[in-house]
Amino acid sequence: MNKIKPLTAAPSSSAASSSEDGRQSSLGEQKQQAVYTVWMKSLVFNGNGCTVYGADGCVAYRVDNYACRGGREVFFMDHAGNNLIRIQRKSFCCMLRRWEAHRCCFDDDGEETTRPWFRARKAWKNGGAVVTMLGGSERTTYRIEGCSRKSDYRITGADGAVAAAIGRKQTASGVVLGEDVLTLTVGSGTDHLLVLGLVVVRGLMDRCL
Repeated sequence: MNKIKPLTAAPSSSAASSSEDGRQSSLGEQKQQAVYTVWMKSLVFNGNGCTVYGADGCVAYRVDNYACRGGREVFFMDHAGNNLIRIQRKSFCCMLRRWEAHRCCFDDDGEETTRPWFRARKAWKNGGAVVTMLGGSERTTYRIEGCSRKSDYRITGADGAVAAAIGRKQTASGVVLGEDVLTLTVGSGTDHLLVLGLVVVRGLMDRCL
């Protein structure tokens, strides 16, 4: 576990809030720049998934896929196990496969409900992906840019600006860690939960989860 512990740094207010109360921070209003460590491994023995660590080194989010790798449905959860995003694979054929994400919410009685959030499909060029937001009158499109099954890629908005970037993690001495230990940098003004959901979708596309 030491290999994935983030470098010593003062935690940002957004990262600290996510570790203190995963469900509350997960409501998608984190907008400040932040850096996460993403370990493409599940905390469950022999499970598939990934674990996201905040700047304080604590588990902030996780995916534990108990089914086979590349399952039809996975849940992105906070550190306490509350569902935040449900991601489903819609299979027409391999070339037209897409993924749909629903935001998990809780009503006044504490019952879990979901609402459509975004849809992602593989792009024909460079193995990236195109993401379309759902449920609103204006549909904002994001792109995941980077070669398929490569650790380094970025997420850009409709205007082409980089919203987040991900790459292999390096130690303070410059040692590059394994391909399953990544650094995710989320730009200011970007919904952290949305970016993390897209990272999970990319992992599903590449059959890493």
